[in-house]
Amino acid sequence: MASAPRYQQIKNFIQENIEARVWPVGTRIPTEYELCDQFNVSRMTVNKAVRDLVAEGLLERTPRLGTFVSEPKAESPLMDIRNVADEVNARGQSYHSDIHTLKRISAPADVAMRLGVMVGTSVFYSEIVHYGDAIPLQLEQRWINPVLAPDYLAQDFNQTTPNEYLSTVCPVNTIEHTVEAIQATPAIQQVLAMRSDEPCLLLHRRTWSQQTLVSAALLYHPGSRYKLTSRTDR
Repeated sequence: MASAPRYQQIKNFIQENIEARVWPVGTRIPTEYELCDQFNVSRMTVNKAVRDLVAEGLLERTPRLGTFVSEPKAESPLMDIRNVADEVNARGQSYHSDIHTLKRISAPADVAMRLGVMVGTSVFYSEIVHYGDAIPLQLEQRWINPVLAPDYLAQDFNQTTPNEYLSTVCPVNTIEHTVEAIQATPAIQQVLAMRSDEPCLLLHRRTWSQQTLVSAALLYHPGSRYKLTSRTDR
């Protein structure tokens, strides 16, 4: 560490304290002036280290109050589908879900359009909240074509997830994603423990297996705790 640039040494020092939970989420870190004294460097050097960590999502600045350890954001790939339970566990968090609804319904016009069926067709519907370390990360509202997954309602979604089950019984070969930022309804804010002024990321997802629509889902995420990423290799 001594051979690293001074700003990198400061950055490493802050990261190590966060990773060791010496500074847990919500902790105000030393001020830039205090870090200047501790490392005997200019404020510009300290500012670069702090700026980098803010950009990486480890810190957040609050005007007039200071710089705080931020809550890490869950992250999903935009061009792929990953099991939310695997994502949570990969971050070292504990996953669990809360099943709000699991039933058969008669498809109204908007659901019929999403799922590519006739209005009034019998379809399956599930509504599940996914958690990481007891913090709600995603509200999943999903409609399923029962022709492709006839045993969907019989599954124990406390032991598996809809994504994991559907990927097994009808492997996906086509994905459609649309993302928008919305103002969540009071009901969704309550379910996801969101502030009333907090933005909500809504991911519209449809999946096909062998050219047949399997499911359509609305995935709601608190903007402060979730991000979507995309990578293209050329």
